[in-house]
Amino acid sequence: MARDRSSIVKQSRREGYALHPKAHKALIKKSSMPGQSSNFKHPRAKSQYQIQLREKQKVKRLYGLLERQFAKMIKKATKTKGQTGENLLILLESRLDNLVYRAGFGVSRQAARQLVSHGHFLLNERRVDIPSIEVKVNDQIKLREHSQKLKYFKSLDQNSPKPPSYPSWFKVNRSKFEISILAKPKREDAEVDINEQLIVEYYSR
Repeated sequence: MARDRSSIVKQSRREGYALHPKAHKALIKKSSMPGQSSNFKHPRAKSQYQIQLREKQKVKRLYGLLERQFAKMIKKATKTKGQTGENLLILLESRLDNLVYRAGFGVSRQAARQLVSHGHFLLNERRVDIPSIEVKVNDQIKLREHSQKLKYFKSLDQNSPKPPSYPSWFKVNRSKFEISILAKPKREDAEVDINEQLIVEYYSR
């Protein structure tokens, strides 16, 4: 499966946004773009196109998609009833790897994607290994019985601490490693500092 193998810290510096938990400290220490001197204090003003591009790149990298995957998702969001930008974020939040991350089974989306890719989860009692699967209302996701015996999941609280709270669109039984989909995610379930309209404008050029 194709994926961006560049450093997540460098990607975060490029976008000026922490794309991974470990990138927060790195951005505080060095927030300049890769290859740019930290003494460079007067960057040129960005054009509207550059602003749109950087927002698109930020969200694409945040959810771990390649350009072709992201473009297909935009196309689907455009054809869906409602606002394109909001539809896009709902589609992104509905990905199985994002759900596993949001449920606290992976410390990052990258880690959650790897767990799904390795076939550790069942979707409606069927083993799945495709991170991009879109979960739907009433779906049931749970960890395979064999996977529950692995050291990672036995020490889940140390490897991936329980989130302070869960979004209302799903329910988690952490002790049984189960997730129940109660509703579709909403715009407010995605990160608040995403400007989806800029992404829509980028693809509308």
